[in-house]
Amino acid sequence: MIRLEQVSRKFGERTILTGVSGEIRKGEIFTIIGPSGQGKTTLLRLINMLDTPTEGSIFFDGISLHGSGDQATSLRRRMGMVFQIPASFHETVFENIAIGLKYRRISKDEIKRRVLEKLKEIGLEGYENRKAGTLSGGEMQRVSLARVMVTEPDLLLLDEPTANLDPVSTARIEDLIRLYNRKSGTTVIMSSHDLFQGQRLADRIAVMMEGRFIQTGETIDVFSHPCSAKVARFIGISNILQGRVIGIEDGILSIDVSGTVIHALGTADKEMVSVAIRPEDITLYNEPDGKMSARNVLYGKITGIKPFGIICHVMTTCGEITLAVQVTWQSVKEMNLKEGQEIILSFKAPSVHVMPLDEHETCRSW
Repeated sequence: MIRLEQVSRKFGERTILTGVSGEIRKGEIFTIIGPSGQGKTTLLRLINMLDTPTEGSIFFDGISLHGSGDQATSLRRRMGMVFQIPASFHETVFENIAIGLKYRRISKDEIKRRVLEKLKEIGLEGYENRKAGTLSGGEMQRVSLARVMVTEPDLLLLDEPTANLDPVSTARIEDLIRLYNRKSGTTVIMSSHDLFQGQRLADRIAVMMEGRFIQTGETIDVFSHPCSAKVARFIGISNILQGRVIGIEDGILSIDVSGTVIHALGTADKEMVSVAIRPEDITLYNEPDGKMSARNVLYGKITGIKPFGIICHVMTTCGEITLAVQVTWQSVKEMNLKEGQEIILSFKAPSVHVMPLDEHETCRSW
């Protein structure tokens, strides 16, 4: 539905986007994730025709978004955008949702039918005569979403729509996004810095850094196989190490990491590599266990325990290597884990993800 061809955007001497290329398929939820200030909002504004690229082209169903005036108006009416901060007019909830239909000269009876239907969908039935300014942030964001969706767009653009909302309001907005995508077949392009939201909603993900797509692909592939250490850090893998490949046998790499040999399943084009190991893929023992069958077994000690909600990360050092291990608080209590305690770590070779050492390498999977 959307094709991006070498899209760049500059503001004076400052470059925001650099040669962004790719495709968004009809009917999918495509989420752009990345740190703040990397160009996510700028790209959405370009697609929504609120701005124009400095270089490159954007196509909607094969038609340039920056063609003639009549053509541009026709395309613009097929899309709608919801911003991070909810916007409202100093009118009733009904008037806020109905405004797009009025511009399209829809009959009063049809406007009433559609608005009341949307109010029911967003869980604000009976709110039509309330002043929009009296609503909470979460309620107003639902009204903003209804105002766009009542016009039945083919493309819905969402710029971090839940960034300022509490978890309950966020869940409601996510349910509505999923509803409109599945029920109406609406294509959704959403920006977010919430990694878990990206995992919950997206069919495909693009990681945007430094004004370009660093990695794109199916959600599970991006989160399980980051293409670089930079992407791995952003998606929350805390154990990232650098090492030298010293051998390979039966598809198992031997990698020297600061004097400790780590075994990984895979291949490597270069001698120097980065490796990522998820904390949840490491098993911690406080004494030798005859059941340990993993290829990697390291001995070390606990240097700290960090809480993360109902789980925690046990920080350890094994020789010159520092590794975080995810365990439950119940396990911390049962094993009586504490700082300075000697422990054993084990993890399987397939749990070690090998990446190029060069963090600037671009990986695309359109």
